[in-house]
Amino acid sequence: MPPKTTADLADEDLEPVADETANSARRVVAAYATDADECRMLLSMLGIAPGENA
Repeated sequence: MPPKTTADLADEDLEPVADETANSARRVVAAYATDADECRMLLSMLGIAPGENA
């Protein structure tokens, strides 16, 4: 059975997260990442890598 999706969103439909939310998410990702490379990859995938502006 294919996964349920609500809609395909275009980049312009997405809103940036608040700085406080992004900082909290960075801390959680860093705590659970197995190494620095994985941490960078996950932060990039989430669009919250340090220095990335939406």
